Amino acid sequence: MRKISPSHAKLFENNRKWAEQKREKDPGYFARLSEGQTPEYLWIGCSDSRIPAEQITGLEPGNAFVHRNIANLVVNTDLNVMSVINYAVRHLGVKHIVVCGHYGCGGVKAAMTPKDLGLLNPWLRNIRDVYRLHEDELDAITDEAQRYNRLVELNVVEQCRNIIKTAAVQKSYANNDFPIVHGWVFNFHDGLLKDLKIDFESMLAKIQKIYNLVD
Repeated sequence: MRKISPSHAKLFENNRKWAEQKREKDPGYFARLSEGQTPEYLWIGCSDSRIPAEQITGLEPGNAFVHRNIANLVVNTDLNVMSVINYAVRHLGVKHIVVCGHYGCGGVKAAMTPKDLGLLNPWLRNIRDVYRLHEDELDAITDEAQRYNRLVELNVVEQCRNIIKTAAVQKSYANNDFPIVHGWVFNFHDGLLKDLKIDFESMLAKIQKIYNLVD
């Protein structure tokens, strides 16, 4: 068995080269970076190591406030994601919130596995709840791969809905006309993002019939 080296020298060397390249291209880059952040986007994505938000969108450091977890979930009892949304909206003033899932998501597949997964059970139950909400549509899809892909999309849509339920988003939109919530899905086969074309205003209106935290 190959011994794993404890050295991370290559990463530090890569960091040094990156910093040098940034300074050569823009001598004032790090001075501006140190002054603070005013990102336009809040990105909520999956923890999958193959989907770095900045690289697949061409964003620079400072352009996106990023939160990632298994299967890009927005759970109202998860203080981590709720704190991220609250800070990004109320303090950073982000204009857009993107929930980005991906086809072939291991979390989504695990959620549909009929077995006890221990600590993952309560987390994955949120995805199983998405299946329950859309059971008829999903059961009508006979191809298993296509069914999983559709569940990935529906899961993204439901997480967008969960974001819109928050007071931070509702109040900021009422006062400022932002942020707008978007649902995207990344495809490993071609490296492209698919816009699920969330109708934000329509979804907000329907949600506020029950979850109105503004009036």
